[in-house]
This record gives sequence, C-alpha cells and structure tokens, in this order.
Amino acid sequence: MQPEQIETELQQAIGAAQRVLPDWAVALAAYVIAAFLALVLFRVVFSMLTRAVAERDLFWRSLVTRAARPLRLVLLIMALGFANGLAPASAATTTTITHVLLVALILSLAWIAYTALYIWTTIHLRRFKLDAEDNLLARKHVTQTRILMRVAKVMIVILAVAAALMTFPAVRQYGVSLLAAGGAAGIVVGLALQPVLKNLFAGIQLALTQPIRIDDALIVEGEWGNVEEITSTYVVIRIWDWRRLVVPLSYFIEQPFQNWTRESAELIGTVMIYLDHTADIEAVRAKAREITEADPLWDGKVFAVQVTDFRERVMEVRILASARNGPRTYDLRCNIREKLVSWLQAEMPSALPRTRADLSSGEAVQFAAPEISGPKPPPETGGL
Repeated sequence: MQPEQIETELQQAIGAAQRVLPDWAVALAAYVIAAFLALVLFRVVFSMLTRAVAERDLFWRSLVTRAARPLRLVLLIMALGFANGLAPASAATTTTITHVLLVALILSLAWIAYTALYIWTTIHLRRFKLDAEDNLLARKHVTQTRILMRVAKVMIVILAVAAALMTFPAVRQYGVSLLAAGGAAGIVVGLALQPVLKNLFAGIQLALTQPIRIDDALIVEGEWGNVEEITSTYVVIRIWDWRRLVVPLSYFIEQPFQNWTRESAELIGTVMIYLDHTADIEAVRAKAREITEADPLWDGKVFAVQVTDFRERVMEVRILASARNGPRTYDLRCNIREKLVSWLQAEMPSALPRTRADLSSGEAVQFAAPEISGPKPPPETGGL
C-alpha cells in the first residue's frame, strides 16, 4: 500500500471517529496510537540493529546500546509529528505541537551526536594506559582526546541551542548571532563570554600543540605537581603535598612554565655539596659513584662529579645522576646526599667546611656548620 493510500485510510478513520467522539478525544487517541506504534517500531528496529552489529567491533555494539533512548525519542517525535498532521486540532494547537516536536528533534540529534562521540573516545582511550612505566604516548592521546571531547561537547551544545532558538521568531536573531557572531546581540554576547571563548580556543590550541599532557610534571607559579585534569576552561594540577592548583587554560599559552616530562619522563638530578678546599675530590668522586651505582633508583645513564665553583671559604661540588622519572630522581638525590654526608662525617671530617683564624701562638681551627641549608620539601623547583 502506498503512503498516500495509508494517509487517506487514516483520514477516513479519523472522520468516522469524529461522528461519535469529540474532537479533543479523537486527537488524543491519535497521539496515543501514534506513540504506541512508535514504541513497537522501536522494538523491531532495535532488535534488527542489535542482530546486525552482533559480529561487529565494540564501537558499533556500544553505539547501538547507548543510542537506544535517543533513537526511541526520535521515533516518538516522528510518529507524533505525523499524527499531528491528521489529528482534528485547532491551528494554534497544531502549530504549538509542531514547534515543540521540532525543538525536541534538534535536541535529540545533538544527543545522538554526543553519544557517538563519547563512545568513540572511550573505546579509543582503552588502548592506552597511564599507569605504564613509559606512558608518553598514552599521555599524548589521552590529553588530546579529552580536550577535543570537551570542545566538541561545547560546540554541540552551542549549535543545538542556536538551532532551537532559530525556530522561535521572537528570538531568531539571537540564534543567528550565536552561530554567525554577528549583530549587536552577537557583540554583547561575545564580550560577555570573552574569558570562556578565550579558554575554549586555548583548549583547541593545547590539544593540537600539546605543551602539557595528562600526568605531566610541571612547575607552575613556583609549585611542582602533576597534571590531574584538563577541562574546557581550566587545568587541575595535583601538587606534591596533595593540594590542587587550578590554572586557566590560557595561562599555558601566554605564560612560561616548566614541563619536566615534555618528551620523556627521564630527568637528571643535581646534588650540591660544599667542602673545604683541602677535600680529596677523587675520594669523594669514588664514594659518590659507589653510592649511586648501588641505588636501584639510578637508571645507569648519567653520573658525574665536578667542582663547579671556588668560594672564599668552601668549594662547590656538583653531583649529577639520572632516573626514569621526577619522583625517582628526587628520591635518588636525597639518598646520595644523605649517604655521602654520613660518609664524610665518619671517614673524612676534615673535608667539611671550616673557619680559620690566625693567632700568634699558631693556627686555630674551628669546625663550622655547612653554609647551605637543608633540602626543601619535594620536589625542589630550582632545578634537579
């Protein structure tokens, strides 16, 4: 049977019902029957789609499962729209119902688009593990995907709201302004949302260039921590003492900051010690190498002991040692510093900094505390 014949038969049935029932009852019955038929059609279509994707990959199976509710809503809207054209209702009622169904259809399509995007990103991110030892590739994909996901979500909402506003004649210009950013209303909205739009575009730029990634080790505003979350407007940094530093996205485009894991998590740690001018550097170098090689935190790549400065009372000795990531590097530095100081106190106390005074009866020597203060809370921001 052709669609025209079906429509004719339905009109005849509605005309027959109007002879025995009031118009409002006939219209209500038409809407109820249309909704019931839409639900039956949904069950049939959903069963067919489920069987069709049973052998497909996870994306298609998840898409069918999660899209069940928006698909049901779309079929209901289409069925009610068809019934609205046949129901014996007034012109004002028909126009109002048509408008409501149109807005609902726009929002439903936006819902379906967001659901498909969410499923794709979730399945894509399952291939990457942030808890791996070498997680550079995982951090890259997770950061890029999450930022673009949030930007896409904002864009879907903006487009859906703009399209819905354009269906209302009284506020149609606001929808056009929201899409085209034109007119006086667009200028006012643009100025009011300037911080939001600034961070939105900064998020797009961060996703493409990736100066920071999820779990990167950063120094921002003098604080050391790891990137915990990147939203569409701000970044949450988990500081080493478990505080949280919230920074706008635009900060990472406009301000300088340190990224310790930009290309690799490996870092070189620095241990500075201050010794007397008479200290045996070769013995210190040998002991520092022994301590470093015995420490499981050392990755075996970088080690060096150098006299980097000579001062009036002490000489500055720098020890370099590398590890696989920032936390391990910091612990390695602490281990070297503690064990080397203990060895100096026990085996070479004369190498510790001293103060001297010339007396008529001879040279008097006093041992003094080192001039350098102890380590700051981890990790130190003045370099490794």
